[in-house]
Amino acid sequence: MQYAITAATGKFGQSAVNTLNNLVGAENVIVIARNQEKAAQLFPNNQFRVGDYDDRASMTAAFEGVDRVLFVSSQPGGPVARATAHQNVVAALQTAHVDFVAYTSFPKAQTSISALASDHRDTENAITATHIAHSFLRNNWYLENEMGFLQSGAHNQETLYWANNTAGWALEREYAEAAAKILVLSDPKEIYELAGAPRSYADLGAALQQATDNQFTVTQVNQTAYTQSLEATGLNHDIAALFASFQAPINDGALAEGTTDLAHALGHEPLTASAAIKEILTR
Repeated sequence: MQYAITAATGKFGQSAVNTLNNLVGAENVIVIARNQEKAAQLFPNNQFRVGDYDDRASMTAAFEGVDRVLFVSSQPGGPVARATAHQNVVAALQTAHVDFVAYTSFPKAQTSISALASDHRDTENAITATHIAHSFLRNNWYLENEMGFLQSGAHNQETLYWANNTAGWALEREYAEAAAKILVLSDPKEIYELAGAPRSYADLGAALQQATDNQFTVTQVNQTAYTQSLEATGLNHDIAALFASFQAPINDGALAEGTTDLAHALGHEPLTASAAIKEILTR
């Protein structure tokens, strides 16, 4: 059985490759990425193939002879629209006759009102249309996305947020470990809503206090005031507004989950919020 992981040199990909190597042996894991030099440094025991989502032919060649693929979704904002780049990967999967693909998607992608869900919904639909066996790994929010919030508490400074509602924060490496373990299952589910326990920013602030032993204030403000607080750190208005917008999926309920899929895929509970925060702050 030959496995492959795309975007293997990214943080998610690195964690997934390391887990998969331990599960099936590096000789059975092909790493696919754009940067051969970086891949060789990270994965000296794995076969490497060049694969660029913007280049369908390169992805088709990269998938040749591969049985099962972990398709790690790309970041938006590249030279080719993400929806188009993902279509290239899906077409390559079909041309190469891959047996199974696990795709890292967005929570409740088919019904979510979040703008972030659109490309993922289109990619899920494209994969379904190929009739390739698949699992959609709908990852919730990485705890690492909250670095500014965490750093404020670590420095015993007031931590601000504006979003109501909850998110299923967990470590990026935990989502990656789950993805690798799902990839090797003989009969995986079609959809995994992967998330940590639902927590609000107030809950996250309390866990941050516990992790740091600091007694800073955790304060909710409105989005405008939050944006202004970011501007006060030296960011221009547009960048501050962009960073503030990252809390929108939490505020609109897109990340409100009550699922145990992550724990089941991992085979154990994710780290507690305070333990996960400690891990991030000591990296």
